[in-house]
Amino acid sequence: MNGAESLVRTLVGGGVDVCFTNPGTSEMHFVAALDRVDGMRCVLGLFEGVVTGAADGYARMADRPAATLLHLGAGLGNGLANLHNARRAFTPIVNIVGEHATYHLQHDAPLTSDIEGIARPVSHWVRTSPSAEHIAADGAAAIRAARTSPGQIATLILPADTAWNEGTGPAAVEPPPPRSKVAGHDIRDAAEALRKDGAGTLILITGQALRLAGTTAAGRIAAKTGCQVLAQTSNGRVERGAGRFSVERVPYPVDQALARLKDFRQVILVGAKQPVGFFAYPGKPSVMTPPGCHIIRLATIEQDLVHALEWLADEVAAKDTPPKLEPAARPGLATGKLTVDAAANAIGALLPEGAVVCDEAVTSGRGLFPFTKGAPPHDWLQVTGGAIGLGLPMATGAAIACPDRKVLALEGDGSGMYTVQALWTQAREGLNVVNVIFANRSYAILRGELANVGAQNPGRKALDMLTLDRPTLDWVDMARGMGVPGSRATTADELNDQLARAIATPGPCLIEAVI
Repeated sequence: MNGAESLVRTLVGGGVDVCFTNPGTSEMHFVAALDRVDGMRCVLGLFEGVVTGAADGYARMADRPAATLLHLGAGLGNGLANLHNARRAFTPIVNIVGEHATYHLQHDAPLTSDIEGIARPVSHWVRTSPSAEHIAADGAAAIRAARTSPGQIATLILPADTAWNEGTGPAAVEPPPPRSKVAGHDIRDAAEALRKDGAGTLILITGQALRLAGTTAAGRIAAKTGCQVLAQTSNGRVERGAGRFSVERVPYPVDQALARLKDFRQVILVGAKQPVGFFAYPGKPSVMTPPGCHIIRLATIEQDLVHALEWLADEVAAKDTPPKLEPAARPGLATGKLTVDAAANAIGALLPEGAVVCDEAVTSGRGLFPFTKGAPPHDWLQVTGGAIGLGLPMATGAAIACPDRKVLALEGDGSGMYTVQALWTQAREGLNVVNVIFANRSYAILRGELANVGAQNPGRKALDMLTLDRPTLDWVDMARGMGVPGSRATTADELNDQLARAIATPGPCLIEAVI
């Protein structure tokens, strides 16, 4: 058994049984090993940003890591943006990155690069395996690192000769360390703050706390003490919908965030960070909480957030207090002109139970939460690191993790072009994804940002850098060219009909919603 097969068997034995791939010459022995070993599903992406983004979406929904297979430093570099997003989402991923044979590196061949240096900014754990005898044990260590709370990115670099030389056979994977529990004095401090000023308190949550058990406990605390509960602006996964405690997000625009948070006198952080602006703007604060607001850190993202909230609920005598649950309610379908609100109505009215929503609608998606909070229970996934180009790959990976659930990708036309190749993977794998492209023919969010930063009287050159016309993108033809049926909606009525049909039809499809 060579090193490559030892590694593949270690991955499968360690519960990593999906590999998103874009291989090259140095990875061919690993490719051959993937072919020989049963139990590993291999999914080809035509660009490394699709590979890494799909691994992110998969792990968010499967709650376990997928592997990626990337070609040398250049291939890893192509996938960095979505590894940045995955790192911000605390997504577990095991990257396998090929490298030149150890004895070939001295010759500085054209693809030689500092792979460890490229990997470190987006990885919690990086290792170059020195030999075939080490590769299985290194792979086991990478899996354990990826599964370590709250979810980490592990990058294992595989020189070609460590793959083709004789290996040791698979290695066992040690379980990751358990999440640490919060200290009793932190619980008591938070409870005392709530007893003194419940109405002036915000509990800000993210991560594990946005799963059903966490939001339920937070809802009990809110019902008992009169505090409010919000989520961070960007979150990896939110379990929401009718019959659950509804958690809104801190708004993205600075002025809206300042207005939303202005009356809080204290904020209890549960996995979350103190809210700050995505960017700095002239004359506006970076910190969104009001001056003098007391910040109480109950739990860090690495800790057991659900346990912390349930313990806090006990401490404030809210264990048996019923949370306020979101009633089942859907908006009516709009007719006539296709606006952002009309599209939101359609999504809220038609979203099926158990859906997975992958949201990279950017400008058009900001107002979707109110229209969908009373829809049947569903999961909502967001771009967490601000690097666009995640939506379509994330939906691809989520659909592989959850083949029996409908995945709805809400995508801006500008950001969709970064990783449009994901449509081809959806077609090849027959994935159950409805891609809704919000086609406003521009980087509309940047046109707003141009004004927000105080740029005066932008001219033609500036505006040309923010518009997607001359020529206009044809999403229907692009989708069909990659094997995905496509349609275009120019009115609310057309979108209603096309979305209902797409949700009822298995397999991938695309709707270009011209806003």
